[in-house]
Amino acid sequence: MQLITPCLNTLRQHLRKDFQDCRMGTHKLVASLDETTLRSQAHPDFSPVGWHLGHIAYTESLWILEHLAGLPPQFPQYRRLFAADGLPKQERVYLPSWSELQSYLDTVRQQVLDYLAIAPVDEQLRLWRWLLQHESQHNETISLILELHRRATSNIGQGIEQPVDYSSVSSPSSALQDLLHKTSEEVYIPEGELIMGCEDVDAIDNERPAHTVTLAGYWIDRYPVTNAQYRQFIAMGGYDDRRWWSEAGWQWLQSQADQGTPITRPLYWRDDPWWNDHPVSGVSWYEAEAYARFVGKRLPTEAEWERAALGATAGNYDRRYGSTTPVTAHPAGKSHAGCDDMLGNVWEWTDTWFAGYDGFTAYPYAGYSQAYFDGQHRVLRGGSWATRPWALRITVRNWYYPSVRQVLAGFRCARSA
Repeated sequence: MQLITPCLNTLRQHLRKDFQDCRMGTHKLVASLDETTLRSQAHPDFSPVGWHLGHIAYTESLWILEHLAGLPPQFPQYRRLFAADGLPKQERVYLPSWSELQSYLDTVRQQVLDYLAIAPVDEQLRLWRWLLQHESQHNETISLILELHRRATSNIGQGIEQPVDYSSVSSPSSALQDLLHKTSEEVYIPEGELIMGCEDVDAIDNERPAHTVTLAGYWIDRYPVTNAQYRQFIAMGGYDDRRWWSEAGWQWLQSQADQGTPITRPLYWRDDPWWNDHPVSGVSWYEAEAYARFVGKRLPTEAEWERAALGATAGNYDRRYGSTTPVTAHPAGKSHAGCDDMLGNVWEWTDTWFAGYDGFTAYPYAGYSQAYFDGQHRVLRGGSWATRPWALRITVRNWYYPSVRQVLAGFRCARSA
């Protein structure tokens, strides 16, 4: 007979609750979707919502039921459809019905919970925690896809590239001047060392190993760049002025115009004063870089960002408000250095290429992070308003091509001391 210690029982109970709470959020996120939204691609680079749901079940079945419990493949007919390397994205629209997907999720989850009751989770904990984060990450991707669907069908989305009169920007109201002054505040970070990364059981492979880096002194913005600030870049012709763009950024910008999709503002732009104090969202790394040059600054490295974020707690995350909130809305979450809004609200681009730390070891498989150590992906930090709590901490590293604008991402600026 297997002896079950109180400690092991407690660990199982905590895991069960986390898995149930995470799944409840998944169901809530997609509860009102129709079959069309479930199956259609909102953008060629992103799979349909329904595929992400099937992939969550497939991954959980693969790693828990097959690898840990030793069961034969569950639902083998779905393996090629829902494996990450199974089908190209454009072929992932041919999905089972909504009810079949729900049954798949529920059946796999019940088997997983049955196994959890007897599993040696103290020996397997890292994999269980990784799977919680895996579902959380796909929840956020679903939120991103739903934003793209909403943009395509709403009045905001249809009018997002219409001409806008910015003549008043050159003489802003006193309230706007106050906002611009406040959100332009900087924090000085003196020269010093940072223990970068994380060794906790939750840390995924690209966060490890923890290591020491030495940083020169630098200044970093107290807040992410707001819509009010970014509006000045638009109004001053920032998208037409070659001076602010890197060679690669300018080529990307021109290529968009050549394809008939000229870019004149962020993807999720809302030209309404109500959004002035919200962080700008839906910008590529190239746009963030251009704005930073426009104001005489640069983007922070990810080490600079992490050091400035030490001690920060989250304000706007897990879809609590359904969108961004003002950058000043959660002062209790400021970092030890005095920076605000560093966890949640919007991901923040950094000036670092995604690569493994020295001593990197892939987990649970080589393709999870290592496949993207290609010198073509930039690191983002901090999480967004849609990030689930299991995937939100200051050491988490996100990564995308610098041309991607669909991420719920903004940025803050820095400058060398």
